[in-house]
Order: sequence, then structure tokens, then C-alpha cells
Amino acid sequence: MTDWPDARPDDHRGSRYGRGSASAQPEGARVMRQVRRGPTAPPAHGGYGGVPQQPSYVDGQGHGGYDGYGGGQGGDYNTGQVYGRPGGPGGPGTHPRQSAPDWRRRIKVTAITVATVLIVTLVGTYFWADSKLNREVDLSKVIERPEKGAGTTYLIVGSDSRAGLSSEQKKKLRTGSAEGKRTDSMMILHTGDNGPTLISLPRDSNVEIPSFKGSDSGKTYPGTGRQVKLNAAYSEDGPELLVRTVEFNTGLHIDHYVEIGFAGFANIVDAVGGVEMDIPQDIKDTKSGADLKKGKQTLDGQQALAFVRTRYALAGSDLDRTKNQQKFLSALANQVATPGTVLNPFKLYPTLGAGLDSLIVDKDMGLFDLATMFWAMKGVSGGDGTSMNMPIAGSTGGNLLWDKAKVKQLVNQLNNDEKVTVKGN
Repeated sequence: MTDWPDARPDDHRGSRYGRGSASAQPEGARVMRQVRRGPTAPPAHGGYGGVPQQPSYVDGQGHGGYDGYGGGQGGDYNTGQVYGRPGGPGGPGTHPRQSAPDWRRRIKVTAITVATVLIVTLVGTYFWADSKLNREVDLSKVIERPEKGAGTTYLIVGSDSRAGLSSEQKKKLRTGSAEGKRTDSMMILHTGDNGPTLISLPRDSNVEIPSFKGSDSGKTYPGTGRQVKLNAAYSEDGPELLVRTVEFNTGLHIDHYVEIGFAGFANIVDAVGGVEMDIPQDIKDTKSGADLKKGKQTLDGQQALAFVRTRYALAGSDLDRTKNQQKFLSALANQVATPGTVLNPFKLYPTLGAGLDSLIVDKDMGLFDLATMFWAMKGVSGGDGTSMNMPIAGSTGGNLLWDKAKVKQLVNQLNNDEKVTVKGN
């Protein structure tokens, strides 16, 4: 006797359903029916509304149901997606998975952006700096010029111009209040394949004033053989006559002219944070204001200006003074041309501003020429260059006489871009 009632005659579901199975084989997986709801029927006429369409059932194989619920091949629900939107994960209406960052594209965009900013900055800095150069000297006014030699030759002049200095600054820097300007130091810098050569021209050098064309009047003044101190040429008719006098008495062709006054010199030194110097001896000069002890120390703008102007506290007078000027200018160039200055905008722009505002150059001078000059001055103290005074043979009436034979040999070596072997004082 069994507890299960007899099967109904119309039960056609087979032996798998209802009563369990006596077979050793497990029942097969059941297929869940899915409900597909069609669109709501439009309201019927008469105001009672329509009867919603009944759901149809489909199995997992997409086969339709029964009693009017069949859906043919299962319609929109034959994918097994009951509650989701059509198309399954990632389809329309779902949240797509975020893709991994494209690092290669990001790096490329960043590199292009950085390069663009760098180029714009460099171009902007170039035009800004170029606009600050005071191109006031016209070398085309210089007449009867010697033939140009190999390499490039600069005439570098330190003037005693007080332009831009307040009364307080003049007092602090011990510059006095003289009107106009005179040459306080003069140097020839030659650059070429055999290293840079820096030659000081003592301002007391005995020279001849040749024929020249007036820088303002345009009138030609014939030479009379007048013998004067070199700095008198500048006082008489400015940079153009000074260049003409140097070329006439040396035979060197001057390619570029660079001049800096007291204020610019001190400002550049302060802008780079001072310049380290090894002072050769104790110096105390009431006229220049120098009060320095022997040994290594960092000079600020005021101390540096006093040092390069010191004359009466030195035993050798003007010749020792020019040697100290060479040492300091080389040290200054070395300080300016360091990564700590060039790559640091907080030092670079103040240095450029202080220097370019106070520099007076010739009309053909460019930033590249100026950079080459500073780099060559740095090389003078770096072992590859030579620094010297113009060879002196004696003096007359307080004027220093150049050694003509040595000067001729020196000029030939420079014009031919040969290694300088001549020794100066």
C-alpha cells in the first residue's frame, strides 16, 4: 500500500514529476519558464478599459508556452535575461566597465605639453632679453679699419658712468658725482680655435689719436700725431673714437663693443648672489672704498666695485689693478654661466635684467655674441685661456709705452688664430 494517490488519467508529465523516481538515474535539470509581458492593450471602447495582454511563457530553449501564452520562439526573452535590459551586461542602458588608463597616450600628451611650454618660454625670454640690449654704438662710423682676422675680437670697456645711481648710492659706492663718463678699464677679448685670450689695455697707455669721423657731427678730423693717454680718446669723442684709436695702434679689427657702468656692474654681482674671490693681499683704499682682507671671500656688489677700482693701494699701480680686474671678470663670468644661475629663474631673470639694462653694445651685437663673450671669459680662468696685460717697454711723462715688437707678434698670432705665446706685464 502506498501513501501516494493514484495518478490522474490526464497527468501527462511523465514519471519525472510528482511521485519521485525509483530509477537509479537522477532527475534531469528542470527548465524554468520565463514570463514575457507584452504591451498593455489599448483601452476598449465603452469606458471600461481593456484587459491587459496575458504573459506568455518560454522555456530556456526559446520554445513557446501553451493556452494562448506561447511566444513563438520566445521573443525578446530568449536570451535568459529576465530583469536586465536588452543586450546583457555592457549593452545599452547598463554601466560599461571602465577601461584601464592609456598611459602611453598620457605620457605622450604630457611630453608634448612640457616641450611646448619650454619652447614658448625660451622664445619669450630671448625676445625679452634681446629688447633690453642698448645698441647705441655704430661701428660703421669708424674709418680706415684694419682687415678682419680669424676668430672674433671684442673691446670690453668699464666706464665710470653714474647713470642710474641715486645720491645715496653714489655715496655708498664711493663713485663721486662727476658729470659725463670716462673709461675706467679697457680689455680686448679674442675668441677662436686656440682658446680665449684676454688682454688688458692700461688706461695710461701712450697712444696716437689718428684721423677720425666725428660720431655726432660726421665731420672728418685729420690726424696730427697727438700722443695721449688711451682713456682720452673715449673722453674726446666716445666709443667710436676709442675703437678707431685701438685699431690704429694695434692693427686688430674690433668686431664688437661692450660697455658697462658702475651701477650695472654692482647690480649684476648682487643678482648672482656675490662672487667668490681670492684676494691677493690686504686692501684698504679710501678713494675706492675697498677694505678687504687677504684670502677667499664672497664679494657683494659694493665690495666688488671697490676691488676692481682700487689703484692706489696696490704697489704696481695700474698694471696690478688691471690684473685684478681680469681675475674678477673671469670669476663673475664663471658664476653667471653656472647651472645654478642659468637654470634658476629666480637668479637668471634678475641677472639678465641687471646686466642687459646697463650694457651698451654695438648695433650688430646679438644675444648669441654676448653669450659667446661670457663663455669665453669663463674659459680664461678655466685653463684653456690666456690673460695678460699689453706688453710694456717703459714709460714717458707718466704714460706707459707699449713694446712695439711684442705687440706686433701678439697681433699676428691673434689675427691668424694661433696659440698666444707672447708674455705681457
